[in-house]
Amino acid sequence: MTDPLSTTQALSEKVKAVSPNDVSRDEAERLVVELSDTLSFHADRYYAQDAPIISDAEYDRLFHFLKDLEGQYPELRRGDSPTLRIGTDPISAFEKVEHPERLLSLSNAFDSDALVAWYERCRKGLELGETDILPTTVELKIDGLAVALTYDEGILVRGATRGNGRIGEDVTDNLRTVSSIPLLLRSESEHEIGIPSRVEVRGEVYFRRTAFDRLNAGLAEAGEKTYANPRNTAAGSLRQLDSRITAKRDLSFFAYSIGPINGRAPTSQSEILTWLGSMGFSINEHATRFEDISEVVSFCESWTDQRDSLDYEIDGVVVKVDSISSQDDLGRIANAPRWAVAYKFPAREETTVLVDIVINVGRTGMITPEAVLDPVEIGGVTVSQATLHNADYIRDRDIRIGDRVIVKRAGDVIPQVIGPVEGARTGNEVSWSMPKICPVCETSLERLEGEADYYCVASDCPAQFIRLLEHFASRSAMDIDGMGSKLAVQLAESGLIQTLDALYRLDADRVGTLERFGEKKVANLLAGISGSKNRTLGRLLFAVGIRHVGQTTAELVASSVHSALDLFDMSPELLVEIEGIGEIIAESISEWFSLEHNRTLIENFEQLGVNITRLESESLSFDATSAVSGNTFVVTGTLESMGRKDAQDEIKKRGGKVASRVSGKTDFVVVGENPGSKAAKASELGVQILNEEEFLKLLNG
Repeated sequence: MTDPLSTTQALSEKVKAVSPNDVSRDEAERLVVELSDTLSFHADRYYAQDAPIISDAEYDRLFHFLKDLEGQYPELRRGDSPTLRIGTDPISAFEKVEHPERLLSLSNAFDSDALVAWYERCRKGLELGETDILPTTVELKIDGLAVALTYDEGILVRGATRGNGRIGEDVTDNLRTVSSIPLLLRSESEHEIGIPSRVEVRGEVYFRRTAFDRLNAGLAEAGEKTYANPRNTAAGSLRQLDSRITAKRDLSFFAYSIGPINGRAPTSQSEILTWLGSMGFSINEHATRFEDISEVVSFCESWTDQRDSLDYEIDGVVVKVDSISSQDDLGRIANAPRWAVAYKFPAREETTVLVDIVINVGRTGMITPEAVLDPVEIGGVTVSQATLHNADYIRDRDIRIGDRVIVKRAGDVIPQVIGPVEGARTGNEVSWSMPKICPVCETSLERLEGEADYYCVASDCPAQFIRLLEHFASRSAMDIDGMGSKLAVQLAESGLIQTLDALYRLDADRVGTLERFGEKKVANLLAGISGSKNRTLGRLLFAVGIRHVGQTTAELVASSVHSALDLFDMSPELLVEIEGIGEIIAESISEWFSLEHNRTLIENFEQLGVNITRLESESLSFDATSAVSGNTFVVTGTLESMGRKDAQDEIKKRGGKVASRVSGKTDFVVVGENPGSKAAKASELGVQILNEEEFLKLLNG
């Protein structure tokens, strides 16, 4: 598929505009092919890569349109139709496991009417009379990863992901690290079924919000990439090649069903849950048995508003006919049982009016457009601003001021404008273009060649300096305790700080003039500033905000010079001799150190006692016998067994060098999930590409 997003958008507009009943057979034949291919692509992104690029709501809309078309023209259904599949094929890194009994998907109900209609179909299928009751068991639908656990004589012998329903992935070692999964079944209660000789237990692996937040906080503290949402992170954590990584992720598990069982089996879903709980499994405490569909509807609707009160994500409620014999009588259709349905909550995206587009100035002068919105509530949070990424994003999606736009909380955290609702346009909308001057200092904006972003190039721009001061004091840079964004604004706007070195000239009298700064707070801030004087040279080079110089690049430069003063006289030609430094970065470093006010800044740092020399800890010490030694690596994409920074540290320990860009001097490019343009660049230059398994083998000799 050449452009999956464009194809998806076109199909979405099509299915919104027409009814399946109005589609001719010839048009249906074409649409079935396009929808099948598009849905298979997005299913792979969701299940195999844990990196979806469209919302669940949009996927469901396309899926149901295809399902309706196939119902109208059964002869057009392909053998690989997504409506006959569950998930996608397992990734190749794990041994494939054939499930003894297929793991089914669920049909969806998006409102109470659909839920009641499902219930009436079940009653009709069971030929129940008006006075006959049909009990159901309802369970919260956990937003995680479905797995099947096999126990022999009560011992966990295998754990597998659902995969495509027939074949999954063997992740037994990783599942054994999940504390809420029993390694040995117990039978402490007097439940009459006891422990069977063999049983398959099904359930959901998920991240509790608190555990997910702890993981992200640790990653942020280490300067590593944080994760967007618990569901995809849980799936990625379970697919770690190194189970020790999984063990650190603090995953959780709820059991909700069983597969094949040797011996006597429970006779109802409610009994299954009770029995599983008696053997040591965690069972969701909100599972409830009802005898009236009106009570089920009330339960489902109540959780639509209550879901944020939980310590885990749910995306709906699962309703099952309680009796197992009734389930058997109802059977299934295609890949879904007739006896169960998923009541799905509304997707966490809304539409509202784009009132204006404003621009923010970053620490390097980068200009970021931001949407000002009519306030709208999304997932319990009122959103009035959202990111628009860059000018190309706005142009490519034809987003206009005055548009009704779709807004989504990406990962339920960061609001972003997805695009306009073109059908709602009145003709009064106004196209937007990037301003020509900086809104703060009125300097002309520039767009650098090959970049999507615009920049304010004025080094004395007040807005830039506030962002630079925030960055300089941040944990990954000089790590000044007690200094955050609000204080950076206070210090800059009060005039106490106009250059970075002025931080180290602050005294108690001047800091005490700031609002809400008592004696203890003043002392803590000055202690934090003083403590930052002993940071490494690499941190300092990263902290001063040289364009294109991230942490890795700063460390490379620091390991190659004795002092920051050495960089005063280093030309771009000399800088590119440092392994991992390309021409663009070399030009940027050389230009920064050629400016008189930057030279003065470094000299002032030295006079004020700020370390500007390479510390012993920054000198490379390594095992010269390692296969990695002497080679230059670029790590791109998301690795499953370790974070990117961990991988870079392992390379350095073995005498290798890490670069941020691929060049003719690069020896290996390590490719994880979603590697982007660096993998293509490596192929173009003939640089050897290593997948994660090959990389781990090289690290281990």
